[in-house]
Amino acid sequence: MPFLPIRLSPGVDLRRSLEALPTSQGTDSAFVVAGMGSLVQASLRYADAPDASMVTGPLEIVSLSGSLSAAGAHLHMSVADASGRVIGGHLGYGSTVRTTAEVLLALLPHGTLTREHDAATGFRELVVRPPKPS
Repeated sequence: MPFLPIRLSPGVDLRRSLEALPTSQGTDSAFVVAGMGSLVQASLRYADAPDASMVTGPLEIVSLSGSLSAAGAHLHMSVADASGRVIGGHLGYGSTVRTTAEVLLALLPHGTLTREHDAATGFRELVVRPPKPS
């Protein structure tokens, strides 16, 4: 599994940028191994909440991880404000990079990640599809 370190520039939407990366590398599936940087604001959906909340910054990304696939992204992020208070949840759209976001992706060159409804949880959950025989 090849690793891809990337830097996202000021002003870009963190989630949209991450979702576009695997395709630009010739795959549709990747894991976000780690991420750090700063944000102007963060869109976070908290546990069991129906919608995301906007947290205004400046903010430091203290953790970022998850999965990316053509079937959808599942990303978790924690951020700290200027007082050191930390909050986290599911990364939503509208999280704007302030100075930089440095992210390490693990690209899945063979096989694919997808999401399918899981009757036990009621959510679209990760399904790993092995590579097709050649």
